[in-house]
Amino acid sequence: MGAQPPFYFPVPGDESPPHLIMPPPHIAPRSGGFSVKKKPVLIRSVWSENLDYEFFLIRNAVDRYPFVSMDTEFPGVVFRLQHHYSDPFDHYQTLKSNVDALKLIQVGIVLSDSVGNLPDFGCPDCCFIWEFNFCDFDVSCDDHAPNSIELLRQHGIDFEINRVFGASVSRFAERMVSSGLLCNGKVTYITFHSGYDFGYLIKAITGTSLPRTLPEFLHLLGVIFGNRIYDVKHLMRFCPGLYGGLDKVAKSLGIERVVGRAHQAGSDSLLTWHVFEKIWAMGFSKDEKQALPKKYAGVLYGLEASDPLASF
Repeated sequence: MGAQPPFYFPVPGDESPPHLIMPPPHIAPRSGGFSVKKKPVLIRSVWSENLDYEFFLIRNAVDRYPFVSMDTEFPGVVFRLQHHYSDPFDHYQTLKSNVDALKLIQVGIVLSDSVGNLPDFGCPDCCFIWEFNFCDFDVSCDDHAPNSIELLRQHGIDFEINRVFGASVSRFAERMVSSGLLCNGKVTYITFHSGYDFGYLIKAITGTSLPRTLPEFLHLLGVIFGNRIYDVKHLMRFCPGLYGGLDKVAKSLGIERVVGRAHQAGSDSLLTWHVFEKIWAMGFSKDEKQALPKKYAGVLYGLEASDPLASF
């Protein structure tokens, strides 16, 4: 039997053409800061067939839920520096070489408000996050790191199904441009060690190779995604005792994965959001919790150029 169409969750009461059921009016929490909600979370799997509909939902939700946690899955790293230690400019050249050569597999997107509520679109017993699956990557002929592909397979990514039913990255990028997620000063991005994540998205959105230099890349990052970007891996530098990858940090903080599996973009983007909530609640001052300070924003771990416009 050939590949079967993947299952995805429609919004209750919404049929094509879609009629969005907006969530009830937001009720402010009794205390300030972030709070993790216990409402069950479902991953909305996005493929070619439902891409437009899912971006319709996102476009209508982003104003109410302007915190965007994002993660990507890609075919590993095939180019590496010869020496172990590198400055941000060397690291960027390695990143650029890999992103220019390889293809995106998944993108995960979580929308949240400032107190941790996720969109439910009127559904009384669950809320939603998104996982976009792409058809561009062909494991039989495209460049990849074999160990990374095997890891993704072990964690449930089916490359045959993606190839047959996935959306094209170019079509995803076109819909993202008009989604309200880009060039929006009200949106805040939450990520984890996200140089490669933003690299693949910038490549998709511009339809071309990444900029030649790190300053040019950081400038373009700010133009497209704004300056309200918080890389949790960078924030960990201000939190003694926290180190390692996403799963290790989550375990250190006592955070469990709510839905899905590791190394899948939807699940990892939600875990990133929950780690960010916990770090912010524990590691920063009361004044900093009231408004995310600019001094932590716009810095991607490993690409910390002191002056993004230097030599630009």
